[in-house]
Amino acid sequence: MVKRAFRLSLVAAALVPAVVYAQHPMPAKSDTAKPAARISDAKKLADAMSAAPASISKHATIMDWPAKEGDQPRQLRAGTNGWVCFPSTPSEFSKASGGDPMCLDKQWQGWAQAWMSKGQPKVTGTGVAYMLKGDRGASNTDPFATGPAANNEWVVSPPHIMVLYEDLKMLDAFPTDPKSGGPWVMWKGTPYAHLMVPVSGSQGAKMPAPK
Repeated sequence: MVKRAFRLSLVAAALVPAVVYAQHPMPAKSDTAKPAARISDAKKLADAMSAAPASISKHATIMDWPAKEGDQPRQLRAGTNGWVCFPSTPSEFSKASGGDPMCLDKQWQGWAQAWMSKGQPKVTGTGVAYMLKGDRGASNTDPFATGPAANNEWVVSPPHIMVLYEDLKMLDAFPTDPKSGGPWVMWKGTPYAHLMVPVSGSQGAKMPAPK
């Protein structure tokens, strides 16, 4: 069990920065910066677990984001089911929108490592990830965009599930329009293409104007 938990924590450490939305800036090292309000581990655990159904998140490994740039993620709790969950990113935690926690299965963990290195994902089966509080926004076309632009179709998604397919041709049956009212393909035409499945019936994907 200890060895397995250690392996999971190493996998999770490779997931920083966040997986399926734009990279978020971590607090920079500074002697003059005002320290951020401390969020308790109990609150982070609860937030991370809210990203997925309880049957998954209650047995998942929970990892915290690094306190500052250059640090490694910190394990808040060892898990037993192969899933890894993160609480909301530091910049989103205190916002009334509900944050952006996420839970990833093993396929998504491997995919994330490939994405971080800009390598080719080796998806060997259907992968599932949960973001049941939504996300902070990402380009619908550029896997590595860090903010909205006139040509990158920036979208802030409602609560959703993300699905990976071993055969990317499976995605051809779905639209790429996040305003279609149902599942859509993000990053189509790239090795990182995946299906976004909204689970909120009360809101659709919002497309903010580029800054």
